[in-house]
Amino acid sequence: AQIRYSIPEELTRGAFVGNIAKDLGTDVAKLAAANLQVLSDSDSQYFSVNVNTGVIMVSERIDREQLCGQNPRCFLHLKLAIENPVEFYRIEVEILDINDNPPEFPSDEVSLRIYELASLGARFPIQPAQDPDVGTNTLQTYHLSANENFNLNVKARTDGGKFPELVLERALDRELRAFHHLVLTAEDGGSPPQSSKIRITIQVLDANDNHPVFDRPSYGARLVENSPLGTLVVKLNATDVDEGPNGDIRYSLSSHNSAALRQIFAIDEQTGEIRVQGNLDFEEATVYEIEVEAKDMGSPTMEEHCSVVVEITDVNDNAPEVILTSFSSSLSEDAPPGTVVAVIHVRDRDSGDQGKVQCHVSPDLPFQLRKDYEHQYSLITSTRLDREHVAYYNVTISASDLGSPPLSRHTILPVTLADVNDNAPQFEQASYEVLVAENNPVGSVLVTVSAADPDSEQNSRLSYSILRAGGTDPGLDPTRYLSIHPTSGQVSAKIPFDYEQTTYLQFQVEVSDGGSPALRNRTLVHIFIVDQNDNAPRVHFPRAGEDSATQFRISPSTTPPALITKVVAIDADSGRNAWLSYHLVEATDPGLFSVTLRSGEIRIMRALQETDASAHELLVVVRDAGEPPLSTAVTLVVLVEEKGPEALQGSEARTTTSGGLPSITLYLIVSLVLISTVSLVGLAALGVRCM
Repeated sequence: AQIRYSIPEELTRGAFVGNIAKDLGTDVAKLAAANLQVLSDSDSQYFSVNVNTGVIMVSERIDREQLCGQNPRCFLHLKLAIENPVEFYRIEVEILDINDNPPEFPSDEVSLRIYELASLGARFPIQPAQDPDVGTNTLQTYHLSANENFNLNVKARTDGGKFPELVLERALDRELRAFHHLVLTAEDGGSPPQSSKIRITIQVLDANDNHPVFDRPSYGARLVENSPLGTLVVKLNATDVDEGPNGDIRYSLSSHNSAALRQIFAIDEQTGEIRVQGNLDFEEATVYEIEVEAKDMGSPTMEEHCSVVVEITDVNDNAPEVILTSFSSSLSEDAPPGTVVAVIHVRDRDSGDQGKVQCHVSPDLPFQLRKDYEHQYSLITSTRLDREHVAYYNVTISASDLGSPPLSRHTILPVTLADVNDNAPQFEQASYEVLVAENNPVGSVLVTVSAADPDSEQNSRLSYSILRAGGTDPGLDPTRYLSIHPTSGQVSAKIPFDYEQTTYLQFQVEVSDGGSPALRNRTLVHIFIVDQNDNAPRVHFPRAGEDSATQFRISPSTTPPALITKVVAIDADSGRNAWLSYHLVEATDPGLFSVTLRSGEIRIMRALQETDASAHELLVVVRDAGEPPLSTAVTLVVLVEEKGPEALQGSEARTTTSGGLPSITLYLIVSLVLISTVSLVGLAALGVRCM
């Protein structure tokens, strides 16, 4: 069961709350016998029960504002416990508010400072009074003492709070009245009502009622770009007719100016001089509009604004820019004139003539610029190109503006010419003449033919070959004697040469490059075989066996210088190697016979005597003039006797000293002279060609 009671706050101890025995319909004696106990939900025991009477009484002071604050309803809860049987009863006691608290302001006095030029209707809030009571007992209204300038306005909030405001109804004039004293009364709705007061002191402040005035509404200035730091732009002038701090002016850049503009310009707050503190660039901005404010030092401050228009004059401080739109750094050397190598775009950030750009390349180069349209050029070839003449170009594009002085920029474009096979190989010599000694070793290099191809890479890779035979014998095949290395051009001997069989070879060597199609060239090679002393003289007369001697018969009456016989020898070599000399090496009587050095004639040198031997053996050596010399020996036996049997070999000695040489001797001499002459002429011609 639950029982509810209502009592006002602030009852004295022992005040009656209710009769529990009566309200429960229970005998008082029964409650006493049931061991009645009172249990409270709060920490304090605000109530007690008299078990003899069943009456609930106040045991402690109850302050509703302390218990429940501003809640409109306030309750305390009790529990009654009885035994035999155990039963619980809940009792709810409502604490009713009484007007025991007056409204209270935070302080007894408040001061306000109001400028004399405060506008009518201006509101000035006052700290509200606080009343902890609730309902009609709380704060209900405010009252303002009578005055000429202010009215009271009370703002009510949805939560019931009330806030007083002073409203200016009549303009203030500090010169008439500097201070105003008002009284604000706060009153609650209790019966009787309670109230409290606060004194309001209003100080009328002198107003800064004159703002600064510039001597002109706007200013203008003109500067060249890149003006040095600290350059004076303009000096502003503003005046304020107020006195003291109200007439003391400070200049500043308005907050309306961008951060970038603030980095370029600065103003002296005392003098109003605007100076350059950053870089002025015509290409970034041609006009700057600076908002300037002049503030006095009054309280509150008053300010005035003006604008400064700064025009920037362009100077030629930007070189032209060359931008590659497209570019091919490799160009085939057979590209026709007019081939586009690069497309460029030019620009100059300056204005007017200073922003007009002219482009050109060196006239010494096979390139030219073609203007496609404004600000765009094409770099094209102007003539035929030859990589073998010039393989690489650094094309310098010069861009100049029309400023004074003009600015220019140079851009270098590296252009490499790609090779095409447009050059046939060229031999270093139109023909080659080589002297080769006979009996040369197999594999020896006789001559190296060399050709050059100004093309590059595969187009310059050369290959050599022997084409056809020529020379003294049209049917002679040089490949039987010679071979050529295909890459080095070295001509080597496959077999030894024999001068006595071949004295001269002529053939062609062809060289071809590795291009597609391949280009070719030829050269003629002359090989002269040089004789070596590899043949010993050979005796043709008198003929004799290897181990036999040739016998001649002379009469004892033969007188000097009779020709006994003549040794005839021939050498298969040529030149000096075939120049023969005859020498009497051994003789039975060295003083009796002599041999002519060049002709080989054997003559008797004195008359024969009876004491001389009847047979004389002569050893004649035939020697050539080679290095080293080769020789052949022949043995002659001269018999001194009258004409004998025909079996004796030889012939009679001729005693005549007159008459010409035998025909065989004349033939040999003429042949030797002709061979020597031909050899000398050949050697002389070869020397002239080699030079």
